Amino acid sequence: MTEREPVICVNVYSTSATADNLSRHEMLNWVNECLQSNYTKIEELCSGAAYCQFMDMLFPGSISLKKVKFKTVLEHEYIQNFKLLQAAFKKVGADKHIPVDKLIKGRFQDNFEFLQWFKKFFDANYGGQDYNPLDARNGMMMGADGRGVSNKSGSTSRLTANSSQKSIARAAPSPRTTTTGSRIAAQRSNRLGGGDHQRVDELTNQLQEMKVTVDGLERERDFYYGKLRDIEVLCQEQEMNEDKQAFIEQILEILYATEDGFAVPDDAPEDGLPSQNDEDEY
Repeated sequence: MTEREPVICVNVYSTSATADNLSRHEMLNWVNECLQSNYTKIEELCSGAAYCQFMDMLFPGSISLKKVKFKTVLEHEYIQNFKLLQAAFKKVGADKHIPVDKLIKGRFQDNFEFLQWFKKFFDANYGGQDYNPLDARNGMMMGADGRGVSNKSGSTSRLTANSSQKSIARAAPSPRTTTTGSRIAAQRSNRLGGGDHQRVDELTNQLQEMKVTVDGLERERDFYYGKLRDIEVLCQEQEMNEDKQAFIEQILEILYATEDGFAVPDDAPEDGLPSQNDEDEY
């Protein structure tokens, strides 16, 4: 039995001449209708889960959805999702490099640009096949609040590419009707006494996003501090070299410079020794 040849995709390239002028709302509607998800903003796509499922839709067998983290706010799991996506790209012959370091930060512009490219990639490769996104991911919900679309009927969705509407793939009427009904029911439930729950969920999600941002900033701070410390040690080792003394003094002057309102604490710990406060933190 011979090994099956990998599916070769159609590669696309985003340029100012080819990029469609779709708004963020049109893009989100397209994602939510295709995947029966509940994303409320472009930045939420930084987890990579949506793209992984799109690849399963476009090229069945190119990715294992069991390994995808559909509901997560952890940056290392975002990275794992994008690793799966990059492997799927390689498997089908897509030559797109994924800017993972930028996407996982959750900035709008980076994620919007990648989504624009992926929309073109989807339109070039989608063949109109039936696909049930909820069944494919075992009912896992996708979106900020964790709510999804019930699909008790078990019907599948057929997506179509319409060039007159800028090639926005639309879901079949029956799942869409179910989506609308679920959202209306949820809104009525909130108005009848559960309105505060939605606000609590929003604030919880904001706190989680802030935590991810703070963790990233702390790692970035430690990374650059380590570089500066290495430079300081190197300069101190070369201080006695007369040929380089003037140059070394200039570097050290920059390293030790302070700004108005900031001064090195009098009880600063010696080099290499942790302070009492550092010990308390552990």
